[in-house]
Amino acid sequence: MEDWQRTVPDWPGEVRLVVMVTIMYEAWPEGRTPPYSPMASGLKEGTLDLQGISWAAYGARTGLGRLASLLDQYGIRSTVCANAVAVERNPALIRAMHGSGHEIAGHSYTQDMFLPYCTPEEEQALIRRCARIIAETTGEAPVGWASPRMTPTIHTAGFLAEDGYLWHGDYNDTDLPYVVRTPKGKVVALMHSDFTDNRVLRGSPRDFVDVYRDTFDFLLSSGKPEILNLTLHAHFGGRPPMAAALRTILDHMRGKPGVWFARHDEVARWVLERSERA
Repeated sequence: MEDWQRTVPDWPGEVRLVVMVTIMYEAWPEGRTPPYSPMASGLKEGTLDLQGISWAAYGARTGLGRLASLLDQYGIRSTVCANAVAVERNPALIRAMHGSGHEIAGHSYTQDMFLPYCTPEEEQALIRRCARIIAETTGEAPVGWASPRMTPTIHTAGFLAEDGYLWHGDYNDTDLPYVVRTPKGKVVALMHSDFTDNRVLRGSPRDFVDVYRDTFDFLLSSGKPEILNLTLHAHFGGRPPMAAALRTILDHMRGKPGVWFARHDEVARWVLERSERA
C-alpha cells in the first residue's frame, strides 16, 4: 500500500517552468521487433522482420548519439531511460552519455518485459538486475525508474524506495511531482509525457513541434509552478526529421526567463528537500 503527499513545489529562484528532456533508449530480444513501426503492412506472425529489427537498432547505432550531440549544443542534460540489455550491448555509448552529465535510469531489461507479468519476487529481481548492469557500466547506481509502457505494479514503488531510488516515472494522475510514501520508504512520483515522439510516427514531425511549443508557452504563462516532460525515443526521435523538430523546439524554449532544464534526479531531489521542510 502507498500513501502520497501532494507537492506543489516552488522551483529554485525565479524558475516558473521545469523542462525535463527524456530519452527512451529501448531494445528488444534477439529476433524481436517493436510492436509498432512506420511500415504500413505488417508481416505474418512468426516471420523474421529484418526491417523492424534494423529500424529498432537505429537508436544505438545513430539516434542516441545524434540526440546527445544536439543537446550538448544547448548545454542541456537529459535523463536516459535505458533497457538494461541496450546498456549491455553498447556499454561505451552509455558510459559516454553518463560521462557527459546525462542521467541513466532503469527501464526494465528488454522493452517487452512488463512488470505486471512478473511475480513480486521476479519484479524485484528484475529491478535489481537492471540496477546492477547500469552501475557496473557507469560506476553509479541508478536513482530513477520508468517501466515499459509506464505500467508498474502495486509493489513497484516500494521496491524502488527499498533500494534507495529517488524517483519513479510511471505516474499520469497529476502534472506536478509528489512524494509517494511506502512501508519501505518514499520516492518521488514524476509524470510521463502526454505526447511522445511516436505519436507522430506516421504523421508530421511538425505536429510534435506545435504541441511542445504551444504547451511550453501555455505553462510558462500560467503564473504558477509548472513542469513539462519532453520525451523522445532514440530509435525514432533521433532520426533527422524528428531531431530537426527537437532543434526547433529547443530554439523556442532556450533563453526564455524562468525556465530550468533539469534531469529527473535533480527535480526529485528538490521535491524531497522541500517536502522534508514542510
